[in-house]
Amino acid sequence: MRTLHMIALAAATATFNVAVAQPVQQTVNDWRDAFRQLEDEDWPSPNRERRATGAPGPDYWQQQVDYDIDIRLDEEAKHLFGTETVTYTNNAPDTLDFLWFLLDQNRFRPDSIAVMTETVGGGGRASGRVGESMPEGISARSMRRRQMLDEDGYGFNITGVTDADGAPMDFTIVDTLLRLDLDTDLETGDSVTFTIEWDYRLVETQVIGGRAGWECFEETEDTGADCIYQIAQWFPRAAVFSDYEGWHNKAFLGRGEFGLEFGDYDVSIRVPQDFIVSATGVLQNADEVLTEPQRERLEEARTADEPVFIVTPAEARANERRGTRSMATWEFRAENVRDFAWAGSRKFIWDAVGVEQDGEGDAPDLVMAMSFYPNESEPLWSTFSTRAVEHTLAVYNDFAFPYPYPVAQSIAGPQGGMEYPMITFNGGSYGRPMVDDDGNLSYSLGSKRGLIGVIIHEIGHIYFPMVVNTDERQWTWMDEGVNSFLQFQAERQWEENFPVRRGDPHSITSYMASTNQMPIMTQSDSILQFGPNAYSKPTIALVVLRETVLGRELFDEAFRAYSERWRFRRPTPYDFFRTMEEVSGVDLDWFWRGWFYSTDHVDISLDRVIEGTFDTEDPGIENMRAREQAASEPESLTQASNRENGVALYADSNPEVLDFYSENDRHTVTNREREAYESLREGLEDWEADILDSGDRVYYLDFTNEGGVVMPIILEFTFADGSTEMVRIPAEVWRYNPRNVTWTYVSDRQVMSVELDPLWETADADRTDNYYPPRIEPTRLELYRSSSNPSSMMDDLDLRVTRDSVNTRPE
Repeated sequence: MRTLHMIALAAATATFNVAVAQPVQQTVNDWRDAFRQLEDEDWPSPNRERRATGAPGPDYWQQQVDYDIDIRLDEEAKHLFGTETVTYTNNAPDTLDFLWFLLDQNRFRPDSIAVMTETVGGGGRASGRVGESMPEGISARSMRRRQMLDEDGYGFNITGVTDADGAPMDFTIVDTLLRLDLDTDLETGDSVTFTIEWDYRLVETQVIGGRAGWECFEETEDTGADCIYQIAQWFPRAAVFSDYEGWHNKAFLGRGEFGLEFGDYDVSIRVPQDFIVSATGVLQNADEVLTEPQRERLEEARTADEPVFIVTPAEARANERRGTRSMATWEFRAENVRDFAWAGSRKFIWDAVGVEQDGEGDAPDLVMAMSFYPNESEPLWSTFSTRAVEHTLAVYNDFAFPYPYPVAQSIAGPQGGMEYPMITFNGGSYGRPMVDDDGNLSYSLGSKRGLIGVIIHEIGHIYFPMVVNTDERQWTWMDEGVNSFLQFQAERQWEENFPVRRGDPHSITSYMASTNQMPIMTQSDSILQFGPNAYSKPTIALVVLRETVLGRELFDEAFRAYSERWRFRRPTPYDFFRTMEEVSGVDLDWFWRGWFYSTDHVDISLDRVIEGTFDTEDPGIENMRAREQAASEPESLTQASNRENGVALYADSNPEVLDFYSENDRHTVTNREREAYESLREGLEDWEADILDSGDRVYYLDFTNEGGVVMPIILEFTFADGSTEMVRIPAEVWRYNPRNVTWTYVSDRQVMSVELDPLWETADADRTDNYYPPRIEPTRLELYRSSSNPSSMMDDLDLRVTRDSVNTRPE
């Protein structure tokens, strides 16, 4: 009997040899297992604090630190004076004989690690390498910054630390950290109370930088040179003591943000009487600091359909005067927060609106969305700020959990974007409109996009990391990357074609293929290009994971489970990775390895497509195919030239040599061939005959993983009848060989072309090899004049490539 595997495949374009996987011999070749489990060697072992499922274990714990703070702003000296009473509760299984606190303002001291280790080009790109040219100058702003940092007065001045009885306590300052020695060991479950007094000089944010400080406006005929104060990292804050690291006492170098403990805050803020203050928490003494109309508007805003002015633009202008001698104290209370920030100014307009939500557990049913901004930020801020807060809450609630706090605030000021519980700083260049020659205000698309984008991003940070309390200094991507991913989702839901900054996979390809790329898991202070690596790369990794690898349903369920599990807790990357796998039911070690642990990138090439058709051995069919193939081939050049030149043929003068084969071509079916075929058909099983008669084509596609990251292979086939089909091959296709693979596709339609990653969804860095057959790649050329040799006509006009359209997304 003739079995199916003996039936020959006739390759339409070339012969083809199927590669056979060889046994793995790690010692004699460069084989690698892209699907090796990370659990085995790279992830910490599960324990009773953190389970293998990615959830907190039965013995999970974290510290509780409560604060009662009095702070006073000396407006003229730009100086803060504060006293805090701290109650530290030890929930750890360890006995503590000292406590570490953060003194982040010490980064501005001239002898700090942060200042002393600043390098030319630091903060984003490699520089100072041997052989590079020296800089030709320094900007006036950079020079002014250096001069200011060399002055005395920046950083915390700790004036006293006393215990609950008023006795002095020993302490040691180490750069941006304070170690407080306890007279009595703090046992598990016990608390200790003590008081710290301090003061420090505020920095001018737009000159020195940082995440807080002041900005003053030019004096006009109508107003004085009033200022906006955004105050953060302003009090000694307890450092983290965790189950996986112990004390988190790495110095603050200016980039890696803040790991902190949850607690309750009672804060009294003493400022000039005509200031308006926004802060973490809920205002406790509105009767003392707001006018009656302002209190009525605040109540009205709770049920309004659109934002209501609490402090009107006219009232803000009236407040802009100098020389106020009286002071007022604003009192705020915040529960279960990991930090506290505030802002104050007599320039503030204040608007608000109540946002209803489906409160779950301790989440409120109504959140007050608020914005504070000067008249210089109009009309952008009153149009978009509070609305952007409202929109962010809706989107993040869907992806994570209901917003857990009673207020969410957006503040204009010197800081371009920073987050704290219930309050965010979104000022800088965002939302400052332009004034034309006629004095009319207008704003650009970039200003609108920038303002909406930064507000979404910073309000989103109240969820990550202000509630899901990640370790930002060690794993920046866990808050910046995760939050930028959700920002992308919110921006895509703001309006059609909103100009997003990061999120679509094709936007990261240049960076992914560059030599500056670093693993996402790199510690914050060591990242070369912070924006692409801590924001864009993890954002796009999660977009690819959601849209391409898992699909929306599985991803969203797993991500929400992660968010809810670690709400008000401190997850590590491994908790995130494990949760996403456990809840989705998909092994993703290959994905974490490629995107988070390596500097590989996505670049898959479609090298070759072979079309195989079955040899039916029916002479009526096969001989016809052979005749058509022969007819498609060019005639012998010699024979054609002989005919053209009138070269005589022997058979023309000697017809007796002509026979049956002279009158019929070599593809004419003979009786012998027909009999042989009939004999063959009698020996075939029915199913074998069905295959031969099906007319199916078998396509062999060769792929090479040029970039190193294994990914699903997404293909779009275009057929002779004009129809198309999308095929998605799981990433496991690379499990035997992560570099080269041949995949088989069967169709009853003839394939005319194949495109790899047609929707640009995998961040493939080189699309020139994504087409079969290859296509001519378009580019744009600029015609420009050259003055190199005016006497030469050839030199008058040169061609210069100005934009390569290979990675320009088609309309």
